[in-house]
Amino acid sequence: MGWNRVALVGAGMIPFGELFEKSWEVMLEESYLECLNSVDKGIDPKEIQAAWIGTARPELHGQGAQGGVSLVGQLGLAGIPCTRVENGCPTGSDALRNAAFGVASGVYDVALVAGYEKMRDAPTSGLLGIAMQGHPLLTLGETAMTMFAPKANRYMHEYGLTKEQMAKVAVKNRKNGVLDPYAQFRSEITVEDVLKSPTVCEPLNILDCCPQTDGAACLIICRADLADKFTDKPVYIAGMGCGTDYYYQHEVESYTSYEATVKSAKEAYSMAGITPDQLDLAEVHDCFSITEIIDYEDLGFCDRGEASQLIEKGITEQDGELPVNVSGGLLCKGHPLGATGVAQCAELYWHLRQEAGERQVDIKHGYGLQHNVGGRSISNSVVIILSNHVT
Repeated sequence: MGWNRVALVGAGMIPFGELFEKSWEVMLEESYLECLNSVDKGIDPKEIQAAWIGTARPELHGQGAQGGVSLVGQLGLAGIPCTRVENGCPTGSDALRNAAFGVASGVYDVALVAGYEKMRDAPTSGLLGIAMQGHPLLTLGETAMTMFAPKANRYMHEYGLTKEQMAKVAVKNRKNGVLDPYAQFRSEITVEDVLKSPTVCEPLNILDCCPQTDGAACLIICRADLADKFTDKPVYIAGMGCGTDYYYQHEVESYTSYEATVKSAKEAYSMAGITPDQLDLAEVHDCFSITEIIDYEDLGFCDRGEASQLIEKGITEQDGELPVNVSGGLLCKGHPLGATGVAQCAELYWHLRQEAGERQVDIKHGYGLQHNVGGRSISNSVVIILSNHVT
């Protein structure tokens, strides 16, 4: 039996990109209004009883230490309880996870989930400054690239993955992004383009890496038994999971797997009462091309060392047996930290309701999976499984 105590009844987001002309307040408000307008039978904002808003690094971009009151007040919702969520790359998905617990508990009937991030208003040095923080030896000089590139090298050594196969992930996701009006990049690339792009941290080239992005997305959730008040096509939360791993890289057990993902996926599948072969699509964390490769195995899409075959055989293409990152993924759509997980769930919501337009995938079983992994030292993960039916 699935969980199915909470339903999604609205979803809205703005096109991701370098949005220098928009403040965080404008981005958040625009995605919120899109979300309100998406509710089939309408909703009065006064029905929203609580909010969870994810934003990971506003302080790095001169936005101050933002708490719930500063965020929810921008949306005309001052007065309701609001919690700011920060959990690294899974910030947005963990905002939904915590909001779902609030609704499932019976304390709230209707809640808002939002995520946003301004990544481009400050120089890249703002984010790279993190490399100088933390432990003076164990994390000195640590950046996203220096954490993920060793994973790629080790995976290539153990399983024979080639740079060409890794590049095909980026090619696939850029191809998907052409059909996504919310994606930052909407042009195709080739394997040769990836291999000839500048090296960032061997073996990762710049087109193996997701961009820095501004963006915002929102969801409205409610008690499942109240969903028909808002829509005749609700999407339910069937399962959720959150896992962690050791903080320092020298403590992890494997350099070809993210243990946090393995744990969060196991919890989500168990709660949903399904296995990976019942998924119709997945939106997974592909901050780098190697990340999506490893995700396939950690999420149970294939056995260890077989991820490259999913790419080679087209299984994860839009028209494949298990489409992955039909939105374009982080590599193409972008990765505004607080918004990413919320946006992934919005994508699943549209597909499960058969509303994804040109990028619509074939829905056979009625399940979609969302996944994030990250945080400093790649030590936390969230997986959420959505369904278009009650099991």
